[in-house]
Amino acid sequence: MSQRGAYNTSEGVPAPRAGSSYPGQIYGSPAASPSSPSSSEAEESRLSGPAPAPRSGPPAVASSPVPVSAAPVSATPVSSTPVSGAPSSGVPDAADEHVSRETPSRDEDDPPLAMEALRAVQILNPSGEITMPRPDHPRVLCVANQKGGVGKTTTTVNLAVALALHGNRVLVVDLDPQGNASTGLNVPHHAGVPDVYDCLIDNVPLSEVAQPVEGIPNLWCVPATIDLAGAEIELVSVVARESRLARAIAAHPEKFDYVFIDCPPSLGLLTVNALCAAQEVLIPIQCEYYALEGLNQLINNINLVRQHLNPTLDVSTILLTMYDRRTRLADAVEQDVRNHFGSKVLNAVIPRNVRVSEAPSYGQSVMTYDPGSRGATSYFEAALELAMRGVNTGGTA
Repeated sequence: MSQRGAYNTSEGVPAPRAGSSYPGQIYGSPAASPSSPSSSEAEESRLSGPAPAPRSGPPAVASSPVPVSAAPVSATPVSSTPVSGAPSSGVPDAADEHVSRETPSRDEDDPPLAMEALRAVQILNPSGEITMPRPDHPRVLCVANQKGGVGKTTTTVNLAVALALHGNRVLVVDLDPQGNASTGLNVPHHAGVPDVYDCLIDNVPLSEVAQPVEGIPNLWCVPATIDLAGAEIELVSVVARESRLARAIAAHPEKFDYVFIDCPPSLGLLTVNALCAAQEVLIPIQCEYYALEGLNQLINNINLVRQHLNPTLDVSTILLTMYDRRTRLADAVEQDVRNHFGSKVLNAVIPRNVRVSEAPSYGQSVMTYDPGSRGATSYFEAALELAMRGVNTGGTA
């Protein structure tokens, strides 16, 4: 039978958790004050007295001579969590070194809220002073994985916003008929809006379709509408159908530092167009078994495109997403991916974070929705690592 708590072998009862109150221990050891009863009397009052107070707040100390309203207020906030070893008066001692895990260390210079605010300022970069290194030539990255729900669109949007906020000129090409990348960047993509379909089928210049992203300088998006769903069939009879997107990007008059192509969860002609237009492939891998199952087929298709259509194509970056540190499976998947792909796997790992999932409902990336969250910090670190790898290796991570 599994035991969910830590047990005292001598007593046979669960040991108290830090921060919880139970009969027999209130604010540390029952060291008696001159007015406190003896241990036997205290035991009798404990057995015959009323039930202990609920855990919603700290237990009352009847022997305290100071009323609650008259208690002195310290300049620094004092946690209401009972601390083992503290005096029976209920006031923590400044020299107390026995602090529970739930209580932050008093040696920390900055409280958690201050650290979160500092991260938010670093990510949003309102002054524009913080810049990520820019590559010496445009980097075209295809974000692809044939499995859906692994974080392709989320990765594309947040990496693009992080790089654009720190001095890089970025273009996002939404090649998924669902148009989720357009939604995440708050770019209109309803029926009738010029989109990437017009570029692929009607040879409309990409500059006439790209829209600037509101609130994010140096960031543009080529939206995708539902019309793109029929492009797979219409491209079958088109001459040089695999290189339509590559020619559209090459003909754009402005030069970007990064071009991110968000692919659909399939290996059809749209994904082939993205692989022909890109120099690098960024593969997001969810830390679950199903994400690994189709990875071999994706690598085989990339090798076929390299052999016959785009010899410069390279799988340069692997990003682990939706990492849940509470499970052994996530750790096992991470080790397998790192053992197989080696240095291509980014050190930054994207954890499961509810802020990342909430941001698209507000038409934002997590970088602007909650810049101090763990999800925003992780994507910022991934973008910085991606930029540094590109500079250190001459433009290819």
